[in-house]
Amino acid sequence: MTLLKTDIRIKSLFFSSLFFLYFYPNLFNMSDKDTFFKYITEGNTTKGDFISVGAAMLNGETITGAHVKIPLKTMNRHGLIAGATGTGKTKSLQVLSENLSDKGIPVLLMDIKGDLSGLAQPSPGHAKIDERHEKIGLPFEAKSFPVEILTLSEQDGVRLRATVSEFGPVLLSRILDLSETQSGVVAVIFQYCDDNKMPVLDLKDFKKILQYATQEGKDEFTEAYGRISTASTGAILRKIVELEQQGADLFFGETSFDVDDLLRVNNEGRGYINIMRLTDIQDRPKLFSTFMLSLLAEIYSTFPEQGDSDRPELIIFIDEAHLIFNEASKALLNQIESIVKLIRSKGVGLYFVTQNPTDVPEGVLGQLGLKIQHALRAFTAKDRKAIKLTAQNYPDSEYYDTTEVLTSLGIGEALVSALDEKGRPTPLAATMMRAPMSRMDVLTDTELSNLLSNSKLVKKYNETIDRESAYEMLNEKIELTETEEAKEKAESKQRERYTTTRKSTAMNPIVKVLTSATFIRSVFSILTKVMKK
Repeated sequence: MTLLKTDIRIKSLFFSSLFFLYFYPNLFNMSDKDTFFKYITEGNTTKGDFISVGAAMLNGETITGAHVKIPLKTMNRHGLIAGATGTGKTKSLQVLSENLSDKGIPVLLMDIKGDLSGLAQPSPGHAKIDERHEKIGLPFEAKSFPVEILTLSEQDGVRLRATVSEFGPVLLSRILDLSETQSGVVAVIFQYCDDNKMPVLDLKDFKKILQYATQEGKDEFTEAYGRISTASTGAILRKIVELEQQGADLFFGETSFDVDDLLRVNNEGRGYINIMRLTDIQDRPKLFSTFMLSLLAEIYSTFPEQGDSDRPELIIFIDEAHLIFNEASKALLNQIESIVKLIRSKGVGLYFVTQNPTDVPEGVLGQLGLKIQHALRAFTAKDRKAIKLTAQNYPDSEYYDTTEVLTSLGIGEALVSALDEKGRPTPLAATMMRAPMSRMDVLTDTELSNLLSNSKLVKKYNETIDRESAYEMLNEKIELTETEEAKEKAESKQRERYTTTRKSTAMNPIVKVLTSATFIRSVFSILTKVMKK
């Protein structure tokens, strides 16, 4: 009898469960959603200021109000935005830049594709944007942002330049990928210029000193610093010519850019978004690497230590980051890795934007706190292997199969993992990213022209200055030396001629006697007496 009653209870529970599953299919899912919502919100709780990038998703559904937050306190811990073409990397970059600007934090963007200038104009809005933000649970506000357009080349914008002297011998040698011997020659060249107070402003100056060291100034250099090999200077010159062919002659010179001008905030307290136009140097990675390394080195050497600050001083986004790493020598990669490790103490965050995380060296990847990973495509066996490796870079989650999610994310969706205010990874979240508040397109020519005409930095930096430097000083020195040598030769010839004349006269005493006045009077006296007889 007891067994019969137990059997009836089990059957009753079974059919009751079937009833609820059939008529209330979302009942158990609601419990999962509530647990997930609590998991996300507790994991994204912050004491200080933050940026909301969107709302977490579960089983493909956006959980309204489950906001994914990035604390400003840890934004100097660097980051990565990755994903296949067309998945929304640039829009995520745009969203972060806008929100940082609103918080009064300046931004520097590397605009390789030329599609970020629209930050200066408000979004025209769209029904799909409103729908997206309704799902996320964040209001949408269209607005423009304070923008400064910068350039390395002859494109319109604030010209960025740096002098060769500012690079110094170590950094210049690494950029040129010189051997130890050649680096020693560069160090001697810089020392000579310091000793003789010769400014080395551009590559023209540097090439002139290299030539002088083994030609007109060979004896001077040998006496002061030892013999310099023409083979070494020739190899260095070839490296410089290679750099010049990528447009470096436009970058080196004056007026030198002051990195403090990247930290400007407008009258409303919003940080400037400085957009570096690089559309015309995609095929010149050496120039791009040179600029980036010099910029980071200058920032590190001039910015004060921030310590454990509540917010960053500057955030730099490097789009198409593989352009830096693919062409970099081992020495250059080591320099970049060192700067990435050290520069965060200055309150500066570096964010690398690329298609695949494997584009970034492991030594750098290990330093990145924030990761925004858009969808990856598995077309080949190599792609599938790369996806598995990428999945291992993210925290484990009971809610996601990371490898599967990476290939199923839609446009404008991403896996997000940040660091909380104590430096711990926040819960991994497949996130519906919020839409940019500014225009998702480029400025028109008229809009760009108006923006540049109102720029204070254009007036400050776009005048080319070619003051007296090593090139002119050495030419003057060579000319003066040649003039003195010519004068000395002329005086030497004159002395030789005078000496020859004197010797010639001294060797003919008879001629001297015969042509003397006394001898002539005596001859005439004798002749007169003879004729009288």
